[in-house]
Amino acid sequence: MGCDGRVSGLLRRNLQPTLTYWSVFFSFGLCIAFLGPTLLDLRCQTHSSLPQISWVFFSQQLCLLLGSALGGVFKRTLAQSLWALFTSSLAISLVFAVIPFCRDVKVLASVMALAGLAMGCIDTVANMQLVRIYQKDSAIFLQVLHFFVGFGALLSPLIADPFLSDANCLPANNTANATSGSHLFHAARVLGQHRTEAWPWSNQTLPGPPLQDGAGTHVAYAFWIMALINLPVPLAVLFLLSKEHLLTCCPQRRPLLLSADELALETQPPEKEDTSSLPPKFQQHRGHEDLFSCCQRKNFKGAPYSFFAIHITAALVLFMTDGMTGAYSAFVYSYAVEKPLSVGHKVAGYLPSLFWGFITLGRLISIPISSRMKPATMVFINVVSGLLSLL
Repeated sequence: MGCDGRVSGLLRRNLQPTLTYWSVFFSFGLCIAFLGPTLLDLRCQTHSSLPQISWVFFSQQLCLLLGSALGGVFKRTLAQSLWALFTSSLAISLVFAVIPFCRDVKVLASVMALAGLAMGCIDTVANMQLVRIYQKDSAIFLQVLHFFVGFGALLSPLIADPFLSDANCLPANNTANATSGSHLFHAARVLGQHRTEAWPWSNQTLPGPPLQDGAGTHVAYAFWIMALINLPVPLAVLFLLSKEHLLTCCPQRRPLLLSADELALETQPPEKEDTSSLPPKFQQHRGHEDLFSCCQRKNFKGAPYSFFAIHITAALVLFMTDGMTGAYSAFVYSYAVEKPLSVGHKVAGYLPSLFWGFITLGRLISIPISSRMKPATMVFINVVSGLLSLL
């Protein structure tokens, strides 16, 4: 009861920043899941082949990786972190608004690269700020944080589904039925895989007449709706900046959030913990002087082997699971509409939502479980279950 009372007290004291960080991760989820069901419409919009449009995924994920590393630069002060979150969440709304105007696959890939940078920055900064606020009690709050990722990813395909095209890219005067259109798309994909291996930005396009001008306008409404839905998120971050008196037009005052030292005193239990097995660098949190100072050899001298084992294992688990999650949700739609499944476009649009819906449900269930079960046990059960599902 004492632990629950302390955690609830910390939540009440930091309710506004906590809700803001959770909402920012909603933007992350909204942006990570929309490419899957809209892939074929974007392919039609950019007059590109499926192998070409697939490079849009690569640009987003590569820049997400770079953005995650870049987010560590903004960790020194609260002002830097909040301004980074404001810029990133606002950039996601701008990306949604601009995507319908991208008529070239290279331009679309560049826009998605910007979205990836924003997502990576959000991923690093929001996680770091919640850990800084709640420290040893941050597990439950991080679970809720990632629940909002799933919620945004669940909502994104549902918004896009009513605006998806019912057929593949076919000219207006084409009288072929849906089956022949599917054969045309399948043949173009097979040929495109061989013709674009040397260079992804070749001028190869789909066979047949170009797409009519009005064919790609319906999905644009989905992107503009998502841009409006995401717009309150940067406004919430801006409001937090105002409450913390970090706007340039406001006088500088003491931030409402607890500092790291105050948090340490607030969350420290009565009995002193035994940290003699750790080197001094690991006994307390200290800011790094530069971006790569944490990688210096002296910081790891004398660290127990379990320290490295935990970090390596966590990295491998994320590499195997989190990366495959994004790839699966992105390509399950285009896989379903092709032979041998040949699922209807509208029905296939619900597959990413179904997938992310159960991810969201799993993250919601894991919130109370994480307070009663060891992390190693949870990871083992989840990895084994995931492997069985893939098999």
